[in-house]
Amino acid sequence: MPPLAGDQFKRYSRHLILPEIGMAGQRKLLEAKVLCIGAGGLGCPVTLYLAAAGVGTIGLVDFDEVDMSNLQRQVLFTTQDIGKLKTRVAKERLEALNPDVNVVIYEQALTSANAMDIIREYDIVVDGTDNFPTRYLVNDACVLLGKINIYGSIFRFDGQASVLCAPDGPCYRCLYPEPPPPGEVPSCAEGGVLGILPGYIGAIQATETVKLITGIGKTLVGRLLQYNALNMTMRELKIRKHHDCPICGKNRTIHELIDYQEFCGIAGQEQQLAEADQLNVSAVDLKKMLDSDRGVKVLDVRNLNEYEICRIEGAPLIPVAELQYRLDEVESLLGGRDGEGELVVYCHSGMRSLRATQILKRSGFTNVRNLYGGIDQWAVQVDSEMNRY
Repeated sequence: MPPLAGDQFKRYSRHLILPEIGMAGQRKLLEAKVLCIGAGGLGCPVTLYLAAAGVGTIGLVDFDEVDMSNLQRQVLFTTQDIGKLKTRVAKERLEALNPDVNVVIYEQALTSANAMDIIREYDIVVDGTDNFPTRYLVNDACVLLGKINIYGSIFRFDGQASVLCAPDGPCYRCLYPEPPPPGEVPSCAEGGVLGILPGYIGAIQATETVKLITGIGKTLVGRLLQYNALNMTMRELKIRKHHDCPICGKNRTIHELIDYQEFCGIAGQEQQLAEADQLNVSAVDLKKMLDSDRGVKVLDVRNLNEYEICRIEGAPLIPVAELQYRLDEVESLLGGRDGEGELVVYCHSGMRSLRATQILKRSGFTNVRNLYGGIDQWAVQVDSEMNRY
């Protein structure tokens, strides 16, 4: 392990004077290889702090471009970066922050086909993903390769973090044996997230990474840290390794990576969407229907705060979570459940409104359709002056 030299003594001086880290610990950081999955809300603070700490090699997996909506929380990017690949912008910023660091970028989605080859090159994996298929994929690959997985997740005002897949410690499947049904847990795009929250959880993930590399302190192995920013509270839950876990248990049944889209029901959801084509109507066709004075009614099933951002004129609001209990209002809107009145339901992107359409169909409403792509497509295709979020 090469000694520190030149400006490194000054750059890392605050580490060097910590007895727990010192020269030996800093050299371990410079020799370490850490892979971060995702360059979003969590990946940005994680990689910023790891680069500043002097982690020698940082891998970054992401295929997305910077979007205006990212800038509220993804602190690596600026307005001028909109439309650029996140990984390329991140590499430039991180290496400018610390020339000691080599940032290796993977401009692709992590899949069952490439995960093992990518992850095996690194000492520790930091999970900054925002979807269940990739979380299970990262977990299983880490278990199979014997890599530690620093887990974090965020939603609205709540975040949580843990250290998974450590020797004798639990994995993600021990914590969550089964994924939730598709669509049951809203994404941050649907439910929102406090922009500062990923900075807090990402800092915890980065802290655990540094502790594991240097071998100091008590880590979050066997513990799930839960943080609520709205009430500024934190609690800790003990989590244990399950002996019957299918990937890390004594008699495991999973010996290779699987189809995680299918495991999480996403493939079935995509099939459901394809089969629901007859329920869908495009934004352009809805505009024609409204202009033709056919008596078409429109129903908004988003939340009140979304409704206040933008709405289609004349559309009443019944959030999808309340729909089952307010069917009489829909009946009054249409003049009956099986009459000739047409109803088009919309949300932000078309997923919640598809569920709402199916609820109404099961409840006896015969002439109900879903606005494909939601109000966001309406803003793109019909009303360019509408606020988008």
